[in-house]
Amino acid sequence: MAPNKKYNSRSNSSYSAPAAPLPERGPVEALVYWRDPVSSGIVFGATLVVLLSFAYMSLISVVAYLAMFIQSGCILLRLYKTALQTVNKTNESHPFQEYLDLDIRLPQEKAEELSKLAVVHINAVLVELRRLLLAEDLVDSAKFFGILWVLTYVGALFNGLTLIIIGFIALFTLPKVYENNKTQIDQNIEVVRSKIAELTNKVRAAIPIGKKNPETKKKE
Repeated sequence: MAPNKKYNSRSNSSYSAPAAPLPERGPVEALVYWRDPVSSGIVFGATLVVLLSFAYMSLISVVAYLAMFIQSGCILLRLYKTALQTVNKTNESHPFQEYLDLDIRLPQEKAEELSKLAVVHINAVLVELRRLLLAEDLVDSAKFFGILWVLTYVGALFNGLTLIIIGFIALFTLPKVYENNKTQIDQNIEVVRSKIAELTNKVRAAIPIGKKNPETKKKE
C-alpha cells in the first residue's frame, strides 16, 4: 500500500488544474468566447455573409435584400400558422406575439448614460491626439509617427471593408485562442513589453528634450 500512496502523492503534486475561463460581462463576451457554439456560429456566419456581400453589392442593396429575406420568412410562417388554425379550428395567438409585446425602446436614462460615456472617451481621444500630434513628448510622438507610417502600407494593401472583415474574424477567434493559451501568451507579451520599455528608457535618456521639466510636472 505504501508504494501506491507515494505514487498518488506524486501524481497529485504534478497535476495542475486547468485555468478558469475568463468571466463574461454580457452576451457579447459569451458569443465571442463561444460559450454556446450554436449561437456563436449563427451570429458569426450570418454577419460574415453580410460583410462579404458588401464586396459585391451596395449598402442599400444589402440592407434591402436582408430585410426582404427576413420579412419573407415572417410572412410565410404567419401564413402557415394561419392555415393550421383554419384547418384545426383553433384560435392561437400571433406566432411573433412574444416579440411584438417586447419593449425595444431605449430608456432615456440609458441613452443619457451612453452619451456621457461616449463624450468621456471622445474627449480622452482628442486630448491624446493633441498631445501626440503637437509633439509634447518626442518619444511618444515618434511611436505614433511609426504607427501611422505602418498604416499607410496597410491601407495600400487592404481597403476598409477587408480590414473590417479581418477584424471581425479576429474578434471571434483571438479571444478564444488567448483563453486557451493565456499563460504562454502572457509570458511572451511581458517579454516584449519589457524590451520595449527598456528601449524607450534608453531613447528618453539620450533625448533630454523628450522629458518633462520638474516644474511642468508640479504644475500638472
